[in-house]
Amino acid sequence: MTPPQPRTPQQRKQDTLDRLDQDVDAWVATSGGDGPYLVPLSFLWDGETLLMATSAATPTGRNLQATGRVRVGIGQTRDVVLVEGTVEVLSAVPDETADAFAARTGFDPRLPAESYPWFRVRPQRIQAWREVDELAGRDVMRDGRWAVP
Repeated sequence: MTPPQPRTPQQRKQDTLDRLDQDVDAWVATSGGDGPYLVPLSFLWDGETLLMATSAATPTGRNLQATGRVRVGIGQTRDVVLVEGTVEVLSAVPDETADAFAARTGFDPRLPAESYPWFRVRPQRIQAWREVDELAGRDVMRDGRWAVP
């Protein structure tokens, strides 16, 4: 199987935006007093941030609240988007946002009896690559700013 040709930086950015807009699930990595954790969570992309929710009682929930940092992996191993971001903990979001999250992900964090805070992830660095020939230039966002127009 011949891998596709490397993408231009502009195409890589557009493919990243498409994946953020179309995908629903991601691998979420945190670390803290409970150690490192990697869990699957659903997300909603609003064009600037990812919105997630998980139980405040889980190691991931505790780590997100304690450190305010996260790493998110989206996509397949041969077409991956890695997002490193800062985390804002929200006790609630507007109903229309929560409704959009529930419709998109099939999960409504407002329903469980236990506390499910919302976590807004603001990307600081985004990397995207398919094969080794795309490792150079894989940063499509640095310091919260897109690296390509």
